[in-house]
Amino acid sequence: MPAEQDRARIEAHVGDFVKRTEALEAEIAREIVGQADLVRHIVVTLLCGGHALIEGVPGLGKTRIVRALSRALDLRFSRIQFTPDLMPADITGTNIVTETERGARAFSFQKGPVFANIVLADEINRATPKTQSALLEAMQEGSVTISGTRHDLPSPFMVLATQNPIEMEGTYPLPEAQIDRFFFKLDVKYPAREELVEILDRTTGPAEPSAAMTVKGDAIVGMRGLVREVLAASHIKDYAARIVLATHPSDPKAPQRVRKYVRYGASPRGAQAVVLGAKALALLAGRYNASVGDVKACLCPALRHRIILNFEGEAEGVSTDGIIREIVESVPPAPAEVSDLGL
Repeated sequence: MPAEQDRARIEAHVGDFVKRTEALEAEIAREIVGQADLVRHIVVTLLCGGHALIEGVPGLGKTRIVRALSRALDLRFSRIQFTPDLMPADITGTNIVTETERGARAFSFQKGPVFANIVLADEINRATPKTQSALLEAMQEGSVTISGTRHDLPSPFMVLATQNPIEMEGTYPLPEAQIDRFFFKLDVKYPAREELVEILDRTTGPAEPSAAMTVKGDAIVGMRGLVREVLAASHIKDYAARIVLATHPSDPKAPQRVRKYVRYGASPRGAQAVVLGAKALALLAGRYNASVGDVKACLCPALRHRIILNFEGEAEGVSTDGIIREIVESVPPAPAEVSDLGL
């Protein structure tokens, strides 16, 4: 009886989880045409407590997607426009001199725009690496330290950064430590003809559709906790680990193209993103256990920015997504053990 009660409780939580995420994605779809995979991966990033780097040429709606998400959530939103003259204090905040009621002077901390639940770092690669690094502590620790004093950021906290391709003029490459803190890196695809016509219909008419608030902030915190309760069997975690290890050219099971074109493989954060993302996808499918298919669906967004190509790979225009697909073909998933199935 207790086991049946636990199962009923879990199924109820999963059902509520699916309804809320479907409602959230439906509201975003009111503003965004197509890009279903992109929206799904952004929602997965939100549910896993991570941050996303969204890359695409100008005009594809990167900023609009983030704004649609913020309107669909009952959370505080902040936008930071990254420019070459932006300073770290413009992001985190700074201590300023204020005058008290008695006329005395004292320092007080003035919070920067990073003190929000959802932070849009627009065109993050147009700021200098020094300014980009101002987000490092915020993204990893959920806090900022100013003059030796730690200031906690609100919860939930999420950074969604947009980026134009590196080869475009007037941009700076993101430091590797910064890139590794992004849970997913997502590519924005150019719309198909039918989608482009639908975009024109929505954006050139008398009124543009707008997403409405559908999920509250405290619900997001609870949904994040539920994601971490999803079961990931030992063979699932072992498969993710073997995939990540195979991205390193020094690994004996790394494919030939990895040894030839890769300088550094993915970090342990990459493996964490794969497993957590797989758990979120399982819940979104109404399941309480992650599968090999869920892992495979997270590999490219979780690892593409964590694989650093060598000079030869960059010169030949090697795609990290292609490297990942080759690794998947060379690393077979292990069969499930009896203990994993609860038998």
